[in-house]
Amino acid sequence: MRTCWVHDTFLFHSRQLHTPTNILLLSLTFSDFLVGLLLMPGELIRKTSCWFFGDLMCSLYNYLSYIVTSASVGVMVLISVDRYVAICDPLHYTTKITVNRIKLCVCLCWLCAVSYGSLFVKDDLTQPGRYKSCYGECVIVIDHIAGTVDLVLNFIVPVTIIIVLYLRVFAVAVSQARAMRSQITAVTLRLSVTQKTNKSELKAARTLGILVVVFLMCFCPLYCGFLIDENFVQSSYELFLLFLFYFNSCLNPVIYALFYSWFRKAVKLILTLQILQPGSREANVL
Repeated sequence: MRTCWVHDTFLFHSRQLHTPTNILLLSLTFSDFLVGLLLMPGELIRKTSCWFFGDLMCSLYNYLSYIVTSASVGVMVLISVDRYVAICDPLHYTTKITVNRIKLCVCLCWLCAVSYGSLFVKDDLTQPGRYKSCYGECVIVIDHIAGTVDLVLNFIVPVTIIIVLYLRVFAVAVSQARAMRSQITAVTLRLSVTQKTNKSELKAARTLGILVVVFLMCFCPLYCGFLIDENFVQSSYELFLLFLFYFNSCLNPVIYALFYSWFRKAVKLILTLQILQPGSREANVL
């Protein structure tokens, strides 16, 4: 959770990092921060002990879990689209994918998540505690139709889009890598710059691909459990797979630290308080 806060702080602070891809990462780390700060402790209390925060807080907690989950899935789809355009249509990337358009997409993603979540918990929000069977219980009941809709919209459709886009990205990335290896040594400066740009985009695609693959590995088992077993919610595996899904938020900052050198530089600048110095917004971290 601390590394997510460091990531968000420096992305806001540094002008050099205000790129479309980093705006998406900022949104993702914000949802990671909420998972670590609120959802994981709340789920641990809800599943292993008595809920003592009241019925209204239980309803708000369930609402927040829907919002954060849906927003994370939506941002992952946006990341896949961003990499698809960057690799498969690089000449038009800067005109199609702009900072303002990405900001608008991220805002719409969160607004849709807020609206989407309200459809599932509206009855529980208007009558908190209506589904609990005993004192100290925090539950939410989703009927079969709503559960099926959630399964399709929050799992099958986005996962299909992500996999299809990244398979296309992978195929194009492989062909580009082969083309670059086959280039002759004596090339023009323009071609050299183009190859450097391609390598940069390929590296970004690889890193974000790892991010997406880890997300799918943590995300799919939970929804597959709902898909396979109707009584999955009451099973002992549900809590484990739910925490596996939330654990993805802990893995994302580790991926940032391993693959983004600017992330490590940002941590150093923040911990040494250099971020407070005049002109730190223009610091070179790339």
